[in-house]
Amino acid sequence: MTELGKYFKHKSVNKSEIARKTGISSSRLSELSRNEKTKIKAEELYLISLALDISPIEILEKLFGNIELKN
Repeated sequence: MTELGKYFKHKSVNKSEIARKTGISSSRLSELSRNEKTKIKAEELYLISLALDISPIEILEKLFGNIELKN
């Protein structure tokens, strides 16, 4: 499960509702939730945050907050 999938599960997100609101297909949302190799586009991230009525920064930090700069 990806960080997005964990976020959806933790928040009890209805992916069908997100798909309807954003125009992102349910299959794409499932892929983003399950496959670690699948990359999310900035536009998708923004649309998901709008559909969840949260700041894009909140979801961005949840998904990528563990990334650090190389020394």
